[in-house]
Amino acid sequence: MLTATTTPAVRDVKRSRARALAVAGGAAAAAIAWAIEVPLLGIRLSVRFGGMPPQTVVAGQVIGAALVAGLLGWLLLALLGRLAQHRGATRTGATRTGATWSGAALLVLAVSLALPLTAATTTSAAIALTVLHLTVAAAVIPAMARTAH
Repeated sequence: MLTATTTPAVRDVKRSRARALAVAGGAAAAAIAWAIEVPLLGIRLSVRFGGMPPQTVVAGQVIGAALVAGLLGWLLLALLGRLAQHRGATRTGATRTGATWSGAALLVLAVSLALPLTAATTTSAAIALTVLHLTVAAAVIPAMARTAH
């Protein structure tokens, strides 16, 4: 009789695939939210940094920022996983890794929300940019955290 076993290499491939999909899902969610906010609702996403003139936030910037955030989150999760593995972590250690990563991700989200609130040129832009941040976080954080276990 043959029994199915999952080798560490297969688990790593599945974990990497799930993390890549989480990153891609965050970028797709950002693109969809931008497409709703800008062309459909007519919100002008503009930000101003210091004394510089206002700049319009375009779809490519939104998608790029979502990809960078997701990839950096993946990097941090991988580093935390390696650290836990190096310390000989058990299932409890994996849970701790997921909790640590989730806490860090939520902290980064909270800090990132300061940008739309301080740099947006209009209230509608501030709300729309905040929604973009929350949309990417809602797509990436739970999906990525599940891969730590």
